[in-house]
Amino acid sequence: MFQHGSDVSQFNLFKDSGDKKPPFDFNQIQRVSIHGQQTEVTPVFSAYWYFAAERQRVFFKRFKQVNDPRLTDDPIISAFKFTNAYRASDRVSQYLIRKVIYEEGKSFCAEDTFFRILLFKLFNKIETWQALENRVGEITLRNYSFTQYDQILSDVRACGGAIYSAAYIMPSAGRVFKEKYKHQNHLRLIESLLDRNLPEKLQGLQDMGEAFDLMHSVPSLGAFLAYQYATDINYSEITDFKEDEFVVAGPGALDGISKCFREAKKFQPEVLIQHMYENQEKYFDELDLDFMSLWGRPLQLIDCQSLFCEISKYSRVAFPDVAGVSGRKRIKQKYVGTNDKIQPWYPPKWNINQYII
Repeated sequence: MFQHGSDVSQFNLFKDSGDKKPPFDFNQIQRVSIHGQQTEVTPVFSAYWYFAAERQRVFFKRFKQVNDPRLTDDPIISAFKFTNAYRASDRVSQYLIRKVIYEEGKSFCAEDTFFRILLFKLFNKIETWQALENRVGEITLRNYSFTQYDQILSDVRACGGAIYSAAYIMPSAGRVFKEKYKHQNHLRLIESLLDRNLPEKLQGLQDMGEAFDLMHSVPSLGAFLAYQYATDINYSEITDFKEDEFVVAGPGALDGISKCFREAKKFQPEVLIQHMYENQEKYFDELDLDFMSLWGRPLQLIDCQSLFCEISKYSRVAFPDVAGVSGRKRIKQKYVGTNDKIQPWYPPKWNINQYII
């Protein structure tokens, strides 16, 4: 496979080097049919499926505690930080599911669950949640106080701590709620959504598209965040929508799509994400890739969307000559290895936790 320790800054994965053959033929698929329309794809298209399979293989090696410090021979996945093939397997999503939504031994009403999810996700940082929990105890509406929560978050900031994750660019909502600091506006935002009875309204909806529309109506939430939050809420018992009904392409996914499809502009990006979701088994078979699903659960639309973000990053090193729409050339975050055992756990309604055990 790949040479471990290769200088990835100079490594082009689909070019031969002397008598060394590339580890994978990224030119195997050159054209695909979408709704009966033939369109050309780049080598990044095949790399999308290769990356999904390899990243999932790393996930299972960590889960099974395979005694191999490398986890993968892929020099790019070894060197840089990437999310999992399945969004729900990522560290922050796992914390949300296991500690925020389904805390062991606890049961929360819909209003408290919604409050906890939005409070966690607006900051999207485990340490921020823990700082609040350490000071107030169990986080519920019963013990919520704007003044107290504001003080706790302000104290973290005063000590030089970051209270927001760098994963998303969070709009401040200052024009709407008029508070001085962003975290204060976000506390007011949660209050306003509860005043509008959003948990009850969500429970009365029929599908993910309707949930997206409702979240998109929230002041300061753009389309991408509205879709992400609708997905996070759907991990809970507040809603029970299928994840194959609706998708929204974020900025990173748009860049990945533009790198995979030579004529990406001819299609709605959501149509291309849907194509990947519907044809995942076909492409894994065509490329002879052994993809290990999530205990029988195939990639969902949200996962295919996220994989476009990740292949956008991966291709900056693997395929530097394939231009996207973002103009980014480097991957910022390096991978820092950990020996921590992972114990994944998913929404009970998915019916896969028994297989993990």
